[in-house]
Amino acid sequence: MTISSHTADDARFLGPDEGEAIWFLRNRMTVKATEASTGGGFGLLESLIAPGFSPPLHVHHREDESFYVLEGELTMKCGDRTFRATAGSFVFLPRNVPHTFVVEGDKPARMLTLLTPGGGEGVFIDGGRPAEAEGLPPATPPDIEALKRVSARYEAEIVGPPMAPTASHVAAGA
Repeated sequence: MTISSHTADDARFLGPDEGEAIWFLRNRMTVKATEASTGGGFGLLESLIAPGFSPPLHVHHREDESFYVLEGELTMKCGDRTFRATAGSFVFLPRNVPHTFVVEGDKPARMLTLLTPGGGEGVFIDGGRPAEAEGLPPATPPDIEALKRVSARYEAEIVGPPMAPTASHVAAGA
């Protein structure tokens, strides 16, 4: 039996508007927990994501990535499987399997991203910049080469393009 050396001093608390705010691609991410703050256990980010945004198809080789959707609607792809995720949905994406998502409709999505074990949150922290204001960052083309470099530092890689919104949402928004 292992005896834990943790104490109440190891507990962490962040309120609803607390945490480091980062602009990463078309996301406003609030860092809630990191590998360092959880003893390596996990990284946790709360994200506000622009409508129509999709990260490039990518793979995490060290961490599993899970999402809990708080608001909005997303289509998520993992390998050859596709999921529709709305508020209250949970999606687990295993390491070493290519995945991406797209925010459907004309409203931002809000979700929690859990990386287990911790460490992969460094892609977002190092690849982003401190949020300069409330809300979403301005739309700018992604620097794919910079994203590939920061991903490689965390044993992740870009392996394909972003997803497009589904035709039913494109038609509805046209």
